[in-house]
Amino acid sequence: MEKKKFKFGLGGWIFVAMILGILVGLACMGEAAAAFTTKYIKPFGTIYVNLLKFMVVPVVLFSIIDGVISLGDIKKVGSIGWKTMVYYLLTTAIAVCIGLAVAILFKNGGLFPQLATTDLAYEAKSSNIMDVLVDIFPSNWLAPLVNANMLQTIVIALFFGAAILMTGDKGGKVGDLFNAIYAVVMQIMMIIINITPIGVFCLMVNVVAVNGAKIIGALGMAILAAYIGYLIHVVVVYGISVKVFAKMSPMAFFKGMAPAMITAFTTTSSAATLPLTIECSKKLGADDEISSFVLPLGCTINMDGTAIYMGITSVFIAFCYGVDLTMAQMATIVVTATLASIGTAGVSGAGMIMLAMVLQSVGLPVEGIALIAGVDKLFDMGRTCLNVTGDGTCALAVTQWQKKLAK
Repeated sequence: MEKKKFKFGLGGWIFVAMILGILVGLACMGEAAAAFTTKYIKPFGTIYVNLLKFMVVPVVLFSIIDGVISLGDIKKVGSIGWKTMVYYLLTTAIAVCIGLAVAILFKNGGLFPQLATTDLAYEAKSSNIMDVLVDIFPSNWLAPLVNANMLQTIVIALFFGAAILMTGDKGGKVGDLFNAIYAVVMQIMMIIINITPIGVFCLMVNVVAVNGAKIIGALGMAILAAYIGYLIHVVVVYGISVKVFAKMSPMAFFKGMAPAMITAFTTTSSAATLPLTIECSKKLGADDEISSFVLPLGCTINMDGTAIYMGITSVFIAFCYGVDLTMAQMATIVVTATLASIGTAGVSGAGMIMLAMVLQSVGLPVEGIALIAGVDKLFDMGRTCLNVTGDGTCALAVTQWQKKLAK
């Protein structure tokens, strides 16, 4: 019997790169050595960041169009579709708010660090709530793509996706073209994602060399903040949802969903957990037909855990760079993360791409991704577990709503 070879995954290499970056950074502490890392090592990390920025617009545009098209015929989706979409998007918006709130508490409590680097050519954008609302809708369909305006790019994608579905057979041909382009974009993205260890190493060396060891302890605080956010969302939002909408004891629900939750936590894959999620949901009383629609869709658009992660890491990175987010910027984060959930959840490496998108939407440095990329696996375990749990709550809630309509 042939022995299976141990395969060291990308997540492992990123973690190793972060550790090596920290060690080399500590060895390079001191004015002369730190200046050397800034001049000769950081530029390679900057190249990686530029490539991430390069992929943000095509990934968001084509993944959301593909996500909308995957819903199928809008008329056929009917009442189950809109209820599912509203439920997922609403809980995602709440999740972002929870993430922001927890992060602000940690920031105000002095648990997040401020970096010594002050090379901010990226001054955070400032605007009021109404400006944010107006800015969501583009006056030119090409400009948002050229200028990487994320909210407007998302709106363009939603319009294209919906129009393709509504056009019927002719729209289907255009949909096939977008689907093919999306597959090519994903392949390019994976090439870039695979060089993440190099980017993380180069950026982390410079960050530690310039700022010292304090940044290391701060990562633990960011992870703690994320898991507090996950726990609040599970207990409060999902607990209330199950009790009020599904008419079920929260304890009974969590006990029934435990196999799927544990699998999601260990595999960090909603798609890999899907068969078990369907089985657990059916045992808890979810309708077969509803589960077959709601749960696969949830793998694509339900991102409550990722939303909390983005809220916390956005505030963490902003504070590290000495930027206080305004209410308008926080509103932008909520709207951007919620709308982006329609297409990008199923993408491998989507956490960093989506975080890059959110950071760009409020003018924060994408370089900040390097601070958390090395421990992203620890964030990912909790957020995937949360995403899968949310899928189960939605299947049960929609089942109850449809039963009421049938009476």
